[in-house]
Amino acid sequence: MAEIIKAAMFDVKSYDKESFTALCDNEKIKIKYFETKLTPDTAELAKGYDVVIVFVNDIVSKEVIDKLYSYGVKLIALRCAGFNNVDVKAAFEKIHIVRVPAYSPYAVAEHAMAMLLTIIRRTHKAYIRTKDFNFNISGLTGFDLHGKTIGVIGTGKIGRTFIDICKGFGMNINAYDPFPAKDSDINYVSLDSLFRESDIISLHCPLTNDTRHIINKDSVLKMKKGVIIINTSRGALIDTDALIDGLKDRKIGAACLDVYEEESDIFFEDYSGHIVNDDNLARLITMPNVLITSHQAFLTKEALENIAETTLDNITAFFEREEVKNEVCYQCDRKEECKKSRSGKCF
Repeated sequence: MAEIIKAAMFDVKSYDKESFTALCDNEKIKIKYFETKLTPDTAELAKGYDVVIVFVNDIVSKEVIDKLYSYGVKLIALRCAGFNNVDVKAAFEKIHIVRVPAYSPYAVAEHAMAMLLTIIRRTHKAYIRTKDFNFNISGLTGFDLHGKTIGVIGTGKIGRTFIDICKGFGMNINAYDPFPAKDSDINYVSLDSLFRESDIISLHCPLTNDTRHIINKDSVLKMKKGVIIINTSRGALIDTDALIDGLKDRKIGAACLDVYEEESDIFFEDYSGHIVNDDNLARLITMPNVLITSHQAFLTKEALENIAETTLDNITAFFEREEVKNEVCYQCDRKEECKKSRSGKCF
């Protein structure tokens, strides 16, 4: 291991820099912060670095990986859980990949519930009214969550935390996960049953080939009229065209979106003085029964600290130890081919 590990962090915001600077041992890891996203055009900035640290909307395609490999980059450190933006197959036997599998399930789960409460009790509209000294409450009628059925797709740490919150509201819970949580009292049902029976559906699953557009034209047709859909996971879990059609047809009663299918060039940036060339997003924003936040569900003090700590630990472990527990490996999903069997490094 080199005496100093040199890391280049892309798509940096002020809160990223603050959390990493507070924890980074400058005698061990030196981080250069870049506000630009990692793309084929910006990959050259990583020349001379041992590690690149990336986030959800950085592009880690085969083209980018090949460039990083030619520059001598040894490790891609994701400061997030999802890695659908990384071509793990292209990285295999070239560059190792690590991620943060969990930071604060409470942050995301609590944000999902905050969005749900906001949309059903119209607190965002009430806030705007009272700022103008308008205290009329007509049009602000909501409904009780108690006794309603919520369908939770994905029962990892975030999904289970969200379920616990829903239990506190006295809700009936249906869940779907191809890998059910062992030794739990979660009421698992088929996906079709979940669609048919749920008053509210909340997505807490990763984006994979199997889950892409899990909410689509066909699934919307199976849902209750007036269903509310919440997505705090990945934008492409929902087919945006199908969502808009469902909202227009009044089949979908409301949508709470912290993520968006085409968010990569829009979210985390200030476009308040510009025209955004995304007709679907513009249409969703104009709908009174759609609540959109800009991929901020993770954004709590505790989560940022956990992300920085785990990312730095991952980097240190890679250069100092043989085993890296948070490594993402193309072969590990194909256990019969996996060379390391989850001990040691992937290659």
